[in-house]
Amino acid sequence: MTSELGVDAVVLVGGKGTRLRPLTLSAPKPMLPTAGVPFLTHLLSRIRAAGITHVVLGTSYRAEVFEDYFGDGASLGLELEYVVEDEPLDTGGAIRNVAGHLRGEHAVIFNGDILSGADLRALVQTHRDTAADVTLHLQRVADPSRFGSVPTDPDGRVTAFLEKTPNPPTDQINAGCYVFRRPVLESIPAGRRVSVERETFPGLLERGAHLHGFVDASYWLDVGTPGAFVRGSADLVRGLAPTSALPGPTGEALVLDGAEVGADATVTGGSTIGTGAQVGSGARIAGSVLFDRVTVAENAVVENSVLGVGAQVGKGAVLRGVVLGDGAVVGAGCELLDGARVWPDVTLPDGSIRFSSDT
Repeated sequence: MTSELGVDAVVLVGGKGTRLRPLTLSAPKPMLPTAGVPFLTHLLSRIRAAGITHVVLGTSYRAEVFEDYFGDGASLGLELEYVVEDEPLDTGGAIRNVAGHLRGEHAVIFNGDILSGADLRALVQTHRDTAADVTLHLQRVADPSRFGSVPTDPDGRVTAFLEKTPNPPTDQINAGCYVFRRPVLESIPAGRRVSVERETFPGLLERGAHLHGFVDASYWLDVGTPGAFVRGSADLVRGLAPTSALPGPTGEALVLDGAEVGADATVTGGSTIGTGAQVGSGARIAGSVLFDRVTVAENAVVENSVLGVGAQVGKGAVLRGVVLGDGAVVGAGCELLDGARVWPDVTLPDGSIRFSSDT
């Protein structure tokens, strides 16, 4: 099978997802349920919609989970291959590690935890039209000081790679998606850790290579933290982030098959209620992700939180900005706020934790 666009896709999914623990103790970050399906499914659906059909997944942590779920990719209209890193190679090393599986003259590289609305066909066309060695998706952001910035000249050529600075000269940041000419990709040193941001790209600039910027201001989100993960899932459910893999219509809530929501419970803000989950009467779920078989008792409040498989929330409990690991139990009347994380299978007794004095 050859891709309609004549390019390969490479998706890097080797990270351990430590910022999303404890959820990633049981599943790699790209496999976490996001708007009803594993996060990676949304990216793969966009790759297929752009006319790219040959995809190589660069895996490392829990590598077998990806192939067990996606197989050969035929169900998505893709041809998937898997390359496992024996030891972490960083982004550049991971890209080089898949070189032997590429078929086309160009490859589009995706960071596996970015949710983006960039026009992939336009990205590839820009790369070809400018005869660039590497084309980088550069995202315009409101606060570029939180990222390294990437200025370009009037013709769109990249002129520098700048570290985080309080007053960056441009609002363009590296958005974690690149198109490489294959010989340039193969010039990355093999078999060792290589950072594309700190070694590969600056080195190419020094040698006079043509690095081009595809500047964009569409939807973009790094879902690496619990807050961003919740927001990304909600944006997919509400139709704010692009996907063709949503298992239902867009709206305020996605309630999967077999889930039960009490008649006077409210589910809003792009929340997902997983298969077999139960939400009791009077409960309020807002902007949250409930994995399969979660139980939320009556009159509980769950906002901007992620609840792992089989987690339980007791009557009248309040969770705001919280992560519960698989099988965790929060007793009745507990109150957990902003950044609290409960590890898998831990039980918090009724009324055992409060952040405010009211009862």
